Parts: sequence; C-alpha cells; structure tokens
Amino acid sequence: MSKAQKDKSNDLQTTNSELTEAETNAVADLRERKKSRVRAPDLKLDFDEDTRRLKVGHKGKDPKSGCALAMHELGTADYPFFEGVMDQVATPGQQDSSVSETTSNFVMSAVAGVRPQDEIEEMLAIQMGAIHQATMMMARRLNHVKTLTQQDSAERALNKLARTFTNQVETLKRYRSKADQTVRVERVEVKEGGQAIVGNVQIGGRSDDKK
Repeated sequence: MSKAQKDKSNDLQTTNSELTEAETNAVADLRERKKSRVRAPDLKLDFDEDTRRLKVGHKGKDPKSGCALAMHELGTADYPFFEGVMDQVATPGQQDSSVSETTSNFVMSAVAGVRPQDEIEEMLAIQMGAIHQATMMMARRLNHVKTLTQQDSAERALNKLARTFTNQVETLKRYRSKADQTVRVERVEVKEGGQAIVGNVQIGGRSDDKK
C-alpha cells in the first residue's frame, strides 16, 4: 500500500472507528482507483414536449469537454458515430415523455466497464448494457406473475435474454482474440550441402511422368 493510502487509512480510522483495518484499506484503495480512472460526466436528458425530441447532454462540464471525455471512454474518435451512439445510449432511459437518467447512465457505465477499443466493441457493449437492462426487467416481472401464462411468457423471455447476453460476451472475447493472435516462427537450420524450401511441400505425391 502506498504512503498516500496509509495516510488516508489513518484518517479514516480516526473518523470511522467501526471500520476494520481491511475495510479501511479497501476504502483507500477505491479512492485511489477512482482518482486514476478517467470517466465521462453523467448524462443529462431533457425531453422537449413541443418537438417530441430527447436532448442529450452532460452534467458538470462544458459541452466540448464532456463530449471529449465521453468519446475517450467509448473508444471512438469519430464524432458523427459518437452522436448516433449517444442517442442510442439515451433511448433506454426514455419512457414516453418521462426520462430516467439513472438508466441511461447505467448503460454508459456498462459500456465504460467493457473499455471498448473501437467502434465494433462500442456497439456490442451498448447492446450488452441494453440486454442486461431488459433481462433484469423480465426477472422482476417473473417474480410478480399471477398466472401460469404470465409465468411462461416471462420465463421464456428471461431465458432468451440471458442466452443473448452470454453470446454477446463470447462474441466480444472472440473479436478481441483476433487482435491478440501471434505468428509463430520456427527456427530453420540449413547445414552445409542442404537446401531450405519455402512453401508447400508434398511428399509421396502422384507423378504424371511415365518411367
């Protein structure tokens, strides 16, 4: 643990005597990790009743800084792509004329947790956040069913969504593994009088020449 963490731990122990040493260290570690991580400001959603349009902005930062931090978090440098993505992230938080910034910010946080490296990973991460939201909604619905028909419907939807999320995780792993592929080069020794052959070599092949 760093000196800064120890100092913070001592401060916490004087004000939060109910915390154990391990808990105090965990709080100090969380603070350090939050300081070192760059996060975009929370989304601000405004629904215009006249135009029936949802306006998306950021809290606590000027528009340019907010957009720059969000683009960094989402792994893209393409502004038109970013604008479209922000509309998509905001959509889960809109229910008719009411909006839920908590829902949209959750999706944004889920995308940030994936730490996308390009636009493909970013789109997949947004889908994963949206699917997770829908999965938990169906889980709540399943817990409050009153008829067997409602139970069957909620259970089928929940299973499909859960399988979809698992498939999305596997797809992300496969996509990222392509970037981690390495080329294995074997050492070739050619002794005196020998010959190195590069290319496909066939042994025992059929010959068209008649002997």
